[in-house]
Amino acid sequence: MGKKLYVGSLPYSTTDQQLKEHFSAAGTVETATVISDKFSGRSKGFGFVEMSTDEEAQKAIEMFNGADMGGRNIVVNEARPLEPRAPRAGGFNRGGGSRDRGFGGGRDY
Repeated sequence: MGKKLYVGSLPYSTTDQQLKEHFSAAGTVETATVISDKFSGRSKGFGFVEMSTDEEAQKAIEMFNGADMGGRNIVVNEARPLEPRAPRAGGFNRGGGSRDRGFGGGRDY
């Protein structure tokens, strides 16, 4: 199994197929995926390419890191594993503390 590569600074118009074709000059591309925003569907400007061998992955890094693709100098390096992140805080009461501001009032019985 080959290595997964991170590819950054991609032109926003780049498709999965274009990414695969570009990297095929370095060897056999197993997968090529451009990451897009889940709400708008627009490219986030980066993606991942998996080459079939470690040697081809190293060749792709040497060939394409800093090279021009669609008018932008792309960044190519070995992908790092996703690091676990703390859960995001949510809800309405983000500031902490009490919501009771002492206004209004009920009746004293």
